[in-house]
Amino acid sequence: MNLARRTMNAPALAAVYERAWRPALFYLASGRSMDTDRRDAVRTLRLSGPKRVLDLACGPGNFTRHLSRELTGEGVVVGLDYSEPMLAQAIRDNAAPRAGYVRGDARTLPFADGTFDAVCCFGALYLIPDPIRATREMIRVLAPGGRIAISTSHRTPGWFGTVSTAVGGAGGLRVFDTATFPTLFAEAGLTDIDQQIHRLLQYVSATRPA
Repeated sequence: MNLARRTMNAPALAAVYERAWRPALFYLASGRSMDTDRRDAVRTLRLSGPKRVLDLACGPGNFTRHLSRELTGEGVVVGLDYSEPMLAQAIRDNAAPRAGYVRGDARTLPFADGTFDAVCCFGALYLIPDPIRATREMIRVLAPGGRIAISTSHRTPGWFGTVSTAVGGAGGLRVFDTATFPTLFAEAGLTDIDQQIHRLLQYVSATRPA
């Protein structure tokens, strides 16, 4: 297990991740606040009503509970993570009537094809051992007509991009090219593909045709 994954599995990080660690690092990386990211997540995933949502690599549930507030009826958000300390923190801090938490491996999701109306993974694909396989799993469990959204690292041009890629690689963080996820989505038959670049992060979304 590399340094990045060991860090994410540390109970001490789980305790401060939502309040300090993630907001600070993601603001430096993207220039965006947590509130902005949460609002865009709801809009991009088109959440409303009794939808079934998967929040992959949910960490301490900082997005999971927020997304669940947009649902009604039988709607539910399932937060899945591999880290036991993160899930324990999610249950303590982000329990909600329409939010549930499951431990699992992103590379082999324990759900049938087409289970979810929306699937997301915000700020974690670069930590997963096989991120392309995990992304294909996200597409597999997405129902026809459903929405997928990710935010992850982006390889910026120039010397700064080279340095950030080297530093990230030394710590076990993958840095993805601009074309990686739009191409993967297109090859999987997804449509309405949109990509936004904010400094060192990219936000990519798409629809699975009905």
